[in-house]
Amino acid sequence: PRMTPLVLAVNLSLSFAALAALCLSLNRHHAEVFDRKAERAAVLRLRLFGWGAIALSFFVAGLWEGWAFGPVQWIGALTGAALALVLLLSYRPRYVAPAALAALAASALPLAVLAVAT
Repeated sequence: PRMTPLVLAVNLSLSFAALAALCLSLNRHHAEVFDRKAERAAVLRLRLFGWGAIALSFFVAGLWEGWAFGPVQWIGALTGAALALVLLLSYRPRYVAPAALAALAASALPLAVLAVAT
């Protein structure tokens, strides 16, 4: 079944959380947001989560939107999330971590709905 709004919501929120994690794994952005450099273990966790969430969002798009349209939607969601992250990082860097956590939490309900619907 095609559930474009739900899949798009999951992809946008997961992509934002993933890109924020990858962004915060860089010392420059981590210091800008948290006033300190990231510890090595935190960098590794952030990178692992970031790439894992990007892979999950790709899988979600392909599985629930079909492999013909899903990757196209995934690229669009990734692009929109990147734009939102760049704007937030430019104007309100301290909001990046709370926004990423909120996005991750926001992806849970639509993801659960999608999982039940299949």
